[in-house]
Amino acid sequence: MDALIAVVIAAAGSSSRFGIKKEYRLLGDKIDIEGKPLTVLGKAALAFAACSRIDMVVVSVPSHSEHGEFAARDCIPARLLKSSARPRFLFVPGGPTRRSSVHHALTLLEGYHPSYVLIHDGARPWIEPALIDRIIDVVLQRRAVVPLLPLTDTPKEINEKGIVLRHLHRIMVGGAQTPQAFAFPEILEAHKKAAEREHNEGIIYTDDAEVWGEFVGDVTVVPGSPVNRKITFPEDLEILVKDTE
Repeated sequence: MDALIAVVIAAAGSSSRFGIKKEYRLLGDKIDIEGKPLTVLGKAALAFAACSRIDMVVVSVPSHSEHGEFAARDCIPARLLKSSARPRFLFVPGGPTRRSSVHHALTLLEGYHPSYVLIHDGARPWIEPALIDRIIDVVLQRRAVVPLLPLTDTPKEINEKGIVLRHLHRIMVGGAQTPQAFAFPEILEAHKKAAEREHNEGIIYTDDAEVWGEFVGDVTVVPGSPVNRKITFPEDLEILVKDTE
């Protein structure tokens, strides 16, 4: 029997650095498959819906009503949300941090027993089908995968005083992208352990590969894509739309 593959789209953040809810912003004058204005979240949803290997998608949304499930649904083409559509779309209220929001989504997915899960930033609308397929191919073999983009600048490790501690080699480091993919039972258990450490020690985990690496083991790298950029500031959206026109 084929493995059941799920996706989590993390879109529960407050977009404090952006100023407004960035996942719900329009992508310039672009339109979706139904002729409606295309949003950041809608673009990401369409990319995963186009992959026949994906069975369900869970979108984590802010817990307050203004930007909650109804607002998120309005950003996604209605055709994708029909009960007969595949993949099936579900929504779950997020938590106070990205990690906790992903944890909420994984907990919801537990009842559907997926074999693997891809976890994606809702603010990365230009994820390409080829990268999705490449990540799925590798996670089926290696159980934990992260797309990595090579750095063009030479990275430095610094301390809290702004002093350089180490001069790192570009070839040995890179920028992590999403979707990151994992065997489902192990990443769910890792998130449970991460939640305990957060509560007891105040540890903050910045991505899911870090959670897996802390509590499970090795993460395999695949080449990322320069197109698959994340929107963080308002100018990022303007540049992203312009570059893809």
